[in-house]
Amino acid sequence: MPSDGTGGERIDKWLVPFLPQLSRTRIQSLLREGHISITGLDAVAPGDVLKESAEIRIRIPPPAPIEPEPENIPLDIVYEDEDCLVINKPAGLVVHPSPGHDTGTLVNALLFHCRDLRGIGGRERPGIVHRLDKDTSGLMVAAKTDAGMRGFGRLFMNGKIHKEYICLVHGKLPQEYGTIETLIGRHPVLRQHWAVVQENGKRAVTHYHVERVVGPVSLVRVRIETGRTHQIRVHMASLHCPIIGDAYYGRPSADARLTPVPFRQMLHSTRIIFEHPVSGVPMDFTVPPPPDFVAYL
Repeated sequence: MPSDGTGGERIDKWLVPFLPQLSRTRIQSLLREGHISITGLDAVAPGDVLKESAEIRIRIPPPAPIEPEPENIPLDIVYEDEDCLVINKPAGLVVHPSPGHDTGTLVNALLFHCRDLRGIGGRERPGIVHRLDKDTSGLMVAAKTDAGMRGFGRLFMNGKIHKEYICLVHGKLPQEYGTIETLIGRHPVLRQHWAVVQENGKRAVTHYHVERVVGPVSLVRVRIETGRTHQIRVHMASLHCPIIGDAYYGRPSADARLTPVPFRQMLHSTRIIFEHPVSGVPMDFTVPPPPDFVAYL
């Protein structure tokens, strides 16, 4: 990459607009680690000043593999047998390790609870067959054996796992019962967000039922046919009734008027129905929402 002839600017700062997928901190790390080189310099530091007409070479290394370790984190186990687990995940618990969340995840807890879990479904996400957002509470399933992992894979692929959520939203939905069917894809500007799009998205179907209206808040039961990232959150926001406390798609000014002020999105996975991934026995589990959710009702 040749510079544009503009000298006198810090190298890390100059590179930011050319590498929008990376933070300035990450760019500084790449400079210190020698992954960014500049003609005429043996070593480059983030604070070095860019000279005119310099040639810059950038190599972004692949992320280092994460090898999660067992951690003694309490789990609320609703059901367990030799092949699978059903867990009531609390809000705030990340499901699997990721940048910024190397420890303290559900995977770390599962590795401690299930001593022979390592390798089931992959090194980085052992036992994980689906996920909930960090700040979504409620029911999740996990596999303990290869047979359980394969069975859950078939169930999810064939749409044979029935999931119901409840959420608290701002305002009142346009009708008591409804179905939202759209395409969901990356937000055109905010790349970490998702949005309803007209093309180049994936089909997303959400069925909802307004169970109760309490002042400015509605309690909504949701059943999803598809499992797109942030699907319920995006669909509720598309109806101008965002989920209370949603940091991405919500309404902060309305959140601030609530008592208590929400610290997370009020979305709870309340029911899951499936046939056991190995035996085929029908399974049906329900858990109530946690106290922070009930506080608004």
